[in-house]
Amino acid sequence: MLGKSFNQIEISRSALRHNYKLLKQLARTKTRLLAMVKADAYGHGMLESSLAFSEAGCHDFGVAEIAEAVELRKSGIEGNIFVFLGFAAADVSLFFSYDLIPIIYDIESARILSSEAVTQNVEITVHVKVDCGMTRLGIMPDEFEEFVAVLQTLPGIKYGGLASHFPRADEPESSQTREQFLRFECLGVSESKVPELVAHTANSGGILYFPDSSCSMVRAGISLYGYYPDGETGVERATGEKLQPAMRFKTKVLQVKTVTKGTGVSYGHTYITDKETTIAVLPVGYEDGLSRSLSNKGEVLIHGKRASVIGRICMNLCMIDVSDIDSVQAGDEVVLLGRQQSDEITGDAIANLMGSISYEILCLFGNNNQRTYVE
Repeated sequence: MLGKSFNQIEISRSALRHNYKLLKQLARTKTRLLAMVKADAYGHGMLESSLAFSEAGCHDFGVAEIAEAVELRKSGIEGNIFVFLGFAAADVSLFFSYDLIPIIYDIESARILSSEAVTQNVEITVHVKVDCGMTRLGIMPDEFEEFVAVLQTLPGIKYGGLASHFPRADEPESSQTREQFLRFECLGVSESKVPELVAHTANSGGILYFPDSSCSMVRAGISLYGYYPDGETGVERATGEKLQPAMRFKTKVLQVKTVTKGTGVSYGHTYITDKETTIAVLPVGYEDGLSRSLSNKGEVLIHGKRASVIGRICMNLCMIDVSDIDSVQAGDEVVLLGRQQSDEITGDAIANLMGSISYEILCLFGNNNQRTYVE
């Protein structure tokens, strides 16, 4: 893209490294920590984030689709790269060309991989996904023994790992996660029984709130980027060293104008000024990830103070009320996410206004704006 956008996402590499190291400390000593970098690293940039995690000691990375894995490998990322959403038969050779690890959940995929392995006269390691309670991808527990028995008859296939996923690990008080982990353990994945098998089911919530579920590997997602899976409750619950949000979203004031009482603002005039009002116009809208649902209720920081979004958020513009903030002018920095002076707007706070979660906010902002990286 030519030129620099008014809207800039700043990603802190040091925060990414801090979060990885902190989570590694929370996991068991010999437990591997896989960094989930799917969805362009939750809006933080897949390659740059992977490099930061590598610098912190990461050797295992997870993506959703094979194209992401190929991009990582082509960019020089070393270590293990796991592909979690399966693959199209036409793409099977990419696993071998780029040394990738497939997570499989059906026997047909295993047969396709086996055929390609035989053709290339090599062996490929696969991990099996089991649905122990997420009700998403994965074979059912009662199908597991038969599935593995068939898998182990296929030439060129090495059964190297078993995976599942927790749906409620962000609820520390829930008994469901412990019950689900027992179902996972009953599949015979304990290190004493199969020491070479890589077992992984704990996500961010598992690492933070259910450390006994660590197994031989854990998978960190949202926590790597500085957010707790249970939102503001997690921040309040955390003791000692805390996760550090890595993303900051800033823009600039385009224009400042003063209007009289009774003036309608933006499409539909859903906001009518109740007094003489000073309005700052910002070059950010729903195309840039600032959800239209934040109209008349979102907030930003300018001169270290909070200003309210007024009127409907447009595709590329929105308006804020700066009547109580002195000397606002075109070119002033405005922060939509992150810290400015002594105040901070978090992804959790924005998510609460939208009835959503921090994951969505980070993806919306990070994947729709220019990113720069700072220490």
